[in-house]
Amino acid sequence: MPDLNFQVCGCEAVAYAASPLLALKVEIANMYAEEPVHTISLRCQIQIEPTRRRYSAEEQPRLLDLFGDPSRWTHTLRRILWAHVNVSVPPFAGEIEIELPVPCTFDFNVAATKYFAGLEAGEIPVILQFSGTIFYARPDGMLQVAQIPWKEETRYRLPVTVWRRMMARYYPNSTWFRLRHDVFAQLYEYKVRHGIPTWEQVIERLLSPLDPPMDTPPEEPNEEDPDPKEVIH
Repeated sequence: MPDLNFQVCGCEAVAYAASPLLALKVEIANMYAEEPVHTISLRCQIQIEPTRRRYSAEEQPRLLDLFGDPSRWTHTLRRILWAHVNVSVPPFAGEIEIELPVPCTFDFNVAATKYFAGLEAGEIPVILQFSGTIFYARPDGMLQVAQIPWKEETRYRLPVTVWRRMMARYYPNSTWFRLRHDVFAQLYEYKVRHGIPTWEQVIERLLSPLDPPMDTPPEEPNEEDPDPKEVIH
């Protein structure tokens, strides 16, 4: 049966897609080139390996939500599941290069997004684990079917700049987060009631420690108190 070897030889952001999408360029080589491969139903699991890089003083605070205090990182840094990807590989003999489409999200409820956004520069260490079904022809022409074992894997170091440029293209100077329906309803009612035009101004108003609470009405003057100008000391 074919003896396949996988290697990632590059990565780029897909320019025109409905949502952020990275294309990993994967080279597949068959050690037994005399056995043409008709097709491969390929499955790939991609995980992030946080222990395979160093983190600057600027990056460490951004990763507190994910890994906790840096003093505990020897225990808390673990692999993070990024994506599952399925792709059909066309017929080839010897070797072929395919694009593995990896969907990305800017949802900060997702651990992979928190990790990517917390990095300033450098590379993102990932491991790709492959499985699936191979349809190939023996030298006598008979069609055969075989499974790709999970031991087939390869590592890659994805440049942080590729991910950042992709997100800047799809979400220029912005981000988004998800809220429960009841929380959003309260926030929307607050926005309308106080006539705040934008969501940014709503968040800024709520975060500002200098402004009084918007729901507290201004204190009415006491008519029984004398006018300060009329008080003679």
